[in-house]
Amino acid sequence: MSFLEGLSIGEEPKIIIVDIGAAYTKCGLAGETGPRCIIPSQVKNPRTKETINVWSYSNTSELYETLKDLMYTLIFKHLLVTPKDRRVVVVESLLCPSEFRDTLAKVLFKQYEVGSVLFASSHLLSLLTLGTNTGLVMDVGFKETLVVPVYEGIPIMKGWQSIPIAGKAIESRIKTQLMEHGTVSTPEQKFEAVSSVPECITSDVIEDIKVRCCFVTEFNRGQQIQEVTMRGGHANKLPPPPPDTDYPLDGGSILNVSGRIREHSCEVLFEQDNEETSIATLVLEALVKCPIDTRQALASSVVVIGGTAMMPGFYHRLQLELAELLKKPLYANQLGVKQFRFHRPPAKENYTAWLGGALTGALETLPSKSLSRDAYLQRDKLPDWCCVDSNDLHEEKRHKL
Repeated sequence: MSFLEGLSIGEEPKIIIVDIGAAYTKCGLAGETGPRCIIPSQVKNPRTKETINVWSYSNTSELYETLKDLMYTLIFKHLLVTPKDRRVVVVESLLCPSEFRDTLAKVLFKQYEVGSVLFASSHLLSLLTLGTNTGLVMDVGFKETLVVPVYEGIPIMKGWQSIPIAGKAIESRIKTQLMEHGTVSTPEQKFEAVSSVPECITSDVIEDIKVRCCFVTEFNRGQQIQEVTMRGGHANKLPPPPPDTDYPLDGGSILNVSGRIREHSCEVLFEQDNEETSIATLVLEALVKCPIDTRQALASSVVVIGGTAMMPGFYHRLQLELAELLKKPLYANQLGVKQFRFHRPPAKENYTAWLGGALTGALETLPSKSLSRDAYLQRDKLPDWCCVDSNDLHEEKRHKL
């Protein structure tokens, strides 16, 4: 019996919903309230036993092997279902590379013989969880922050904004500050600088410190911190920092995470670069590029997704940053928006888009929107909404005639 042949199922097989993010992959079945597993987007090299991120590939052949291993882990170790003839909904970002989409479709159709695949935008799916089709969706993920305005279910592509600052930038700043100021105490009560034992600061440790210890500070204090770090202010003008915390390491060692590191690390999200751009200005720049009659509706329906948005204090700081930026003549004269209203989806920010995919998978219209395996095998190509091939159009016309 083939490994794709599972037990007979009395009812209609549920649809597989998968969201392969830059840091974590969410996977589950349609109609459920949450993903069955949230695992790192990584696989192990069978030869070297090294951990490889699925997005870190040099060619499509390497990507095919990593995606094949990742889907095997999701389907057979976590979902425990047979993929043959099942429908799949893939949650993707608008900036997902075409070669990644093509390779993933090849893995699903040829390796696992799924029945159909639907590639759906994470921004549209996030609005679906709220029962609305208009909103300004901000995705604060791991590698980048992406803002996409959606009006009446149509993304306004000339208004999208992106900046390569998100969770990865926070972790990079945590590592830099630990190397400069961090100390480690050993069981023998000896204190050493982190720079002398850099092997103890792994990527997993830094991520855990970000989640457990760091937070987004309040607006006024954040402005003072930026003045000190960016404009040469005096450190003695700052109020006392929050208390330090001890982070246990392997072998009984203790890493001291100072209050300065806990508070200052997330400021990278709101510090304006040389072009006066931060994650807060992305929202306003996106609105400026939208049609004037859509701006008020978009500002009244802001949705924030992505795991980095779960940092304590993020929403409060973002609202105050936007309120302060609206006072500038540059935005006050163009926008005419007085305030922003934020929606809170019925799910955590890190899997809001996945929940929208689970709702889509439960709709009766899914078959008509999906690409079937037969259609894919005939063309051996995944249609791309942003790249229309004239040869494909002529072929479709010829079949209709």
